[in-house]
Amino acid sequence: MQQAKRQTDMKTFAILIPSALLVAGCAEEPKFEKARSEMTQREKDSVIAASRLPGSGVVRKGMQIADGQAERAAMLDSITAGN
Repeated sequence: MQQAKRQTDMKTFAILIPSALLVAGCAEEPKFEKARSEMTQREKDSVIAASRLPGSGVVRKGMQIADGQAERAAMLDSITAGN
């Protein structure tokens, strides 16, 4: 009798746990995923550049070059706007 009850409990447990995991896996998307998808490309690049990931130095250098070019373009725009 006790053996049959134990087997029934194990079957219930074997069905309940995967079902609970399935329901938890189908839950709403975590908030950090939403926040990451709302980041601009510049913000994503900044996070990568600040990390220690392989290639992050290249991203950092690319951002520095882009910033320099943006400053130069703004300077040229201000010069031509003054004339």
